[in-house]
Amino acid sequence: MRTSEWTRRNRVTRRELLRAVASGALIAAGGAAFAQQPAQKQPRVKGPIVWLDMDQAELDAAYDQSAYAPNLQQIVKRYGTNSEGVRARLGAPQRYAYGPTPIEGLDVYVTKRPNAPINIFIHGGAWRGGLAKDFGYAAELFGHAGAHYVVPDFINVMEAGGNLMPMAEQVRRAVAWVRRNAQSFGGDPERIYVSGHSSGGHLAGVILTTDWRKNFDLPSDTVKGGMCCSGMFDLKPVRLSARSSYVKFTDEMEQALSSQRHLDKLNAPVIVAHGTLESPEFQRQARDFAAALTAAGKPVQLLVGEGYNHFEIIETLASPYGLLGRAVLEQMKLS
Repeated sequence: MRTSEWTRRNRVTRRELLRAVASGALIAAGGAAFAQQPAQKQPRVKGPIVWLDMDQAELDAAYDQSAYAPNLQQIVKRYGTNSEGVRARLGAPQRYAYGPTPIEGLDVYVTKRPNAPINIFIHGGAWRGGLAKDFGYAAELFGHAGAHYVVPDFINVMEAGGNLMPMAEQVRRAVAWVRRNAQSFGGDPERIYVSGHSSGGHLAGVILTTDWRKNFDLPSDTVKGGMCCSGMFDLKPVRLSARSSYVKFTDEMEQALSSQRHLDKLNAPVIVAHGTLESPEFQRQARDFAAALTAAGKPVQLLVGEGYNHFEIIETLASPYGLLGRAVLEQMKLS
């Protein structure tokens, strides 16, 4: 065989050479990457049990809803912008002072119906934040249905030095003020209802189990109905969680503000609600509270919002077709 013929038959083209080099490089790179893979993460070792089947880390996470709601900031911002939209359509609420300190004021979104029922909404914020102006978004629902919508401001736990008692006393005094002054804005003092969400759901439970006659010289049925959404009704596990880093729990506080322990003082039907995407512990709190109400012979309705997280479910209060909006209007006999 001639040399030129052998060369022609065995020639390696430039393209084939580059392909071979690239293939070899990829194999080498793949081998290096495989060799540099980190060791598989070891499963977390469970610590001592603190509450039910949870260790400290699990319990802390159970009372931190941010881990279960990646869209938290979007929704909280929406509360504010939707409230601004409502005020643009309805006008600014009437503002009244219900107590001596600057924070003790409440917004009243009035309806045109005379002698109308009243729904007082207690906002959430982990006991640490929130302002009445950002929770006006449900005002249209009530106004169009013929009810006044009242949102009080109140001290937060940081300003109160870690004590929840001043907060509880302020929201109670806000309700008492509405009872005594309802007629000044066209409200019916005999038809007052309370709603609350998150830490406001906890405070709504506190309001519903208040001894109105003993503490305020008001009728024992001052509140005619309540809606507690995504709240906490027994503070024992909350006290054991990371929330104790900013709430200075005491035995007295835990007992006084655990509404599930004071059902003998409850004189109104209650709606209890939670979303299926909330932390399991918040869901359990709602279920246990509803079960305790049933066992005590108190009228209760448990609502489960399928596909809603902790911050989304309360937005359904703003629509007459929403889970909470429909239920609260029915409770107030406005549907």
